[in-house]
Amino acid sequence: MRLPKSKYRSVIILNNNNIKVGVSNKEGQLGFVFSRGGLREGSGRKSIGVTKKISLTLTEDMWGKIENHCTEHKLSRSEVIRNMIESFYSK
Repeated sequence: MRLPKSKYRSVIILNNNNIKVGVSNKEGQLGFVFSRGGLREGSGRKSIGVTKKISLTLTEDMWGKIENHCTEHKLSRSEVIRNMIESFYSK
């Protein structure tokens, strides 16, 4: 398999089964390299915004309420907290 030089900084063959891991030039993230599909520009889930890691301190009771809401509505914590922030600032 020939890989485009512009997409991968390096490729590592893990064993004789030709399992390969590529390091993308963009953001340096690891990904499996397949003969079809796999790492390529524009593939994957589209971004909804900029990701910034934060630490949030709440009471056990408040975390419990958030977790219950997540379970009841089948949402992630990020979705619930994002919805609360967007609701607050949309007023």
